[in-house]
Amino acid sequence: MNNLFTVTIHDTNGLKQFNLHYFIKKALLYAAAFLGVVGLIAVATILYLDYLVDEIDKKRSEMEVSYANLQSKNLKLDQHMLNTQKALDRKKEELNEVSDSLLEIEEMIGLSNATDVPLIERVNKTKLDSQQMATLLQFIPSGSPIEYKGITSKFGYRIHPTLGTRELHRGSDMRAAMRTPVYATADGIVEYAGLHNRSGYGRLIILQHNYGFKTYFGHLNEIVIKSGQFIKKGDLLAYTGNTGMSNGPHLHYEVRFISRTVNPFWFIKWNIKNYNEIFEKENKIPWQSLLTATARLKVQRPIQTQLLSQQDQ
Repeated sequence: MNNLFTVTIHDTNGLKQFNLHYFIKKALLYAAAFLGVVGLIAVATILYLDYLVDEIDKKRSEMEVSYANLQSKNLKLDQHMLNTQKALDRKKEELNEVSDSLLEIEEMIGLSNATDVPLIERVNKTKLDSQQMATLLQFIPSGSPIEYKGITSKFGYRIHPTLGTRELHRGSDMRAAMRTPVYATADGIVEYAGLHNRSGYGRLIILQHNYGFKTYFGHLNEIVIKSGQFIKKGDLLAYTGNTGMSNGPHLHYEVRFISRTVNPFWFIKWNIKNYNEIFEKENKIPWQSLLTATARLKVQRPIQTQLLSQQDQ
């Protein structure tokens, strides 16, 4: 009987007893232990899987945030690339405009059309030629000495309005109201400034310039500079008047080269835009020799008077 054990069951029908072998008891215990282990493993597995699900959800949230940030960066990058492309297009248009403008300047100053040459070389070449032009226009009379409103009496032979005799008019009479400002048309030194009755010019200014040039300003009302004074192009010299042998307010303007009078009209018109024209119109001056002499000169800040700008307008 040692290999048996008794199981007693009480119910409404009374008391019942069963005698079971110990082997069955061990089997039941092993089964219970096995089920317990399986249950523990199942619970652990469920907890682990739940942890993995939470981690996956966390990773998915992080990936969603990263994806949203990446999309935002891509949008910003696309916008930046679009802005950069627009800026490049604008710069390209500006370069095309610069190239076209440079071509006009090259044609204006007589440079050959060399569009296949790099732009920077064309700019440097144009700059050198323009600097020489600016230097020449600074040292030699150019532009209008007053606000240009026309010529009332041209250079050449005419009947003198006061004397009534035929004689050479050595300058151009420029239309001007009383006390119109008069400016220097080139750098120079004041050779004479004062009343000059003997010539009939009344109050007269004579400026001596480089390379044998002189300018005369006659019939002035008031002179604001003195003899011996150094003058820069664009400096105020005087105010127009009606002094001397004059029949009305105007400015008598002369340009002389080595004491010989030349037609001042071409010098009044002379500027950077029609730079080469004077070489054909005024042939009494050895221009080629003058250009050679001034080839290496350079004015740091060339002056273009306000009067000349008004004339151009």
